[in-house]
Amino acid sequence: MMLRLYAGRKKIPLDHVSVDVRHNKIHAEDCESCDTREGKVDTFEREITLEGDLDAETRQRLLEIADKCPVHRTLHSEVQVVTTLKNS
Repeated sequence: MMLRLYAGRKKIPLDHVSVDVRHNKIHAEDCESCDTREGKVDTFEREITLEGDLDAETRQRLLEIADKCPVHRTLHSEVQVVTTLKNS
């Protein structure tokens, strides 16, 4: 959605975007680039397909924009889950 909005605003001829995501949990000790050293780490693999009359520079810019999407930023930040019991 973020890419479509950006492309529309910048008049980029983006005809279609598709994103495939795979999720795995790996042992933290097996992750060379992770700060966490204990337990498991969630790993997401994302493949983005861009269709349209796009040059290499525009494709690269769209990938940079994809990394600025709110969902991507949320997954890269520290996350807290606060649960309360609501009386009915």
